[in-house]
Amino acid sequence: MASPSSSPRAPTSPPPSPSSSWALSMPLIMEFGDIDNNHVGIDINSLNSVKSNTAGFYSDSRGDGMLTNMSLIGSGPIQVWVEYHGESTQINVTLAPLGVTKPVRPLLSTTYDLSPVLTDQAYLGFSSSTGLSTGHHYVLGWSFGMNTPAPFIDTTKLPGLPYLGPTPQSKLLEIVLPIASALFVLVVGILGVIMVRRHIRYKEVREDWEVEYGPHRFSYKDLFHATKGFKDRNLIGVGGFGRVYKGVLPTSKSEVAVKRVSYDSKQGIKEFVAEVVSIGYLQHRNIVQLLGYCRRKGELLLVYDYMANGSLDNHLYGQEGNATLGWGQRFRIIKEIAMGLLYLHEEWEKVVLHRDVKASNVLLDKQMNGRLGDFGLARLYDHGTDPQTTHVVGTVGYLAPELVLRGKATTLTDVFAFGIFILEVTCGQRPIKEDPQGNQLVLVDWVLQNWHKGSLLDVVDANLQGSYATSEVCLALKLGLLCSHPFPEARPSTRQAMQYLDGDMPLPELLPAHFSFHMLALMKNEGQVDSSTMLPYPSPMMTSFGSISDFSIHGR
Repeated sequence: MASPSSSPRAPTSPPPSPSSSWALSMPLIMEFGDIDNNHVGIDINSLNSVKSNTAGFYSDSRGDGMLTNMSLIGSGPIQVWVEYHGESTQINVTLAPLGVTKPVRPLLSTTYDLSPVLTDQAYLGFSSSTGLSTGHHYVLGWSFGMNTPAPFIDTTKLPGLPYLGPTPQSKLLEIVLPIASALFVLVVGILGVIMVRRHIRYKEVREDWEVEYGPHRFSYKDLFHATKGFKDRNLIGVGGFGRVYKGVLPTSKSEVAVKRVSYDSKQGIKEFVAEVVSIGYLQHRNIVQLLGYCRRKGELLLVYDYMANGSLDNHLYGQEGNATLGWGQRFRIIKEIAMGLLYLHEEWEKVVLHRDVKASNVLLDKQMNGRLGDFGLARLYDHGTDPQTTHVVGTVGYLAPELVLRGKATTLTDVFAFGIFILEVTCGQRPIKEDPQGNQLVLVDWVLQNWHKGSLLDVVDANLQGSYATSEVCLALKLGLLCSHPFPEARPSTRQAMQYLDGDMPLPELLPAHFSFHMLALMKNEGQVDSSTMLPYPSPMMTSFGSISDFSIHGR
């Protein structure tokens, strides 16, 4: 019978053996007459060994050397050769560490006839036992030969033993893991700070009553991103009531102008927002569309359609770097603003008081059409009723005398500002300015003085270089003076002013003497002074406004 050869790797296991009829025993405990707990034995149909010997091998080439002991537990992979010769009935068992050439002398050798033991059909296999203890046994490779030597096993191709101990900790992992954990905590902290700052940055003021205005309310986040964070490079205008930024809405990609207005009181803000939303329904080709609003603490943002060519005053005073507006363009813009005012005063479902008509609030679209914008100070009321405004708001130079005295705005106070606007556009001069000596020069005074002297055309903007229609210029100047008359009852209505401009109705015959009033005469009508103090008009009325500055939005 040929010998089976195996290479088990088992720190705690015995070598494999043919089973069923006989066994190769490597017990780990001293039972059944075992010589020690580290031996190799030949067991035949019994747990008691026929022959046994302490585990080891003879390393000398001739086989007559000393036994080198081996530990069956934890010594690494072990090779076992089991040989049986049928004629001589000799059983040889040889042991050696893996990689060592098979020793000449076997560890165990005995004679035993296995013929009665082995049946006609037998099974060859491996088994192991550790008694009360536990262990892992692995057969990494084995070979068997019948009537011939067992084939050679190339130990270099045997698989490695699986690792059963605790997972080894990589030095790299020991360094990286604490750093990664610290970085994770740091990142979470930074993200938390960012989220808090983001919440604060985009925090808005929202109250229950604003629910009904939902479609007209913009989120601050959208406006912030639309204007690139309200950066100065997106700044397109600065006025007494706020700063205006160009933006592109992230969803619709439409261009808008966003005006930031500061307020320091909640008083009246509900009514104001209601008016802003109502004004959002205005639809007219000469009105800049107010799209909606957004509220933050101490700040109100108004969102308008973007006007590509900016404000009229920048073109009048050469700040846009464009060619001076020709008279035809100026006269058309005057008419367009008159049409816009007529729509506000008479043609919409309510009366809208703009309260801040001036060149800087007239915006020009891509086709250079004039549109009245900036409704931040606008008020509205029902037709046939008196307006309830009792606070002075507006811009110095455009304020009607009765507005300063009584603080009550009407459509005629808008007409007064429109008259100043006509003079400003025609003359290319601001309503009030200072001469090199520091004296205030009032535009109305200057126009009146030249009219008295018979040199009315001398006030026309020199940049026009005489290229204008004299009749239209005279009409504009006289209508401007008539609309800015100190007495409100002497001013035309917005509809009448439109008819004068269109030529549908002739301008009343006016003489400079018709404007020789004094502010005190107006005050007399208010019951404040005696008529005996009346003096000739012009400049005292206007220069008396010198102490008035731009009013903020909360002074409503």
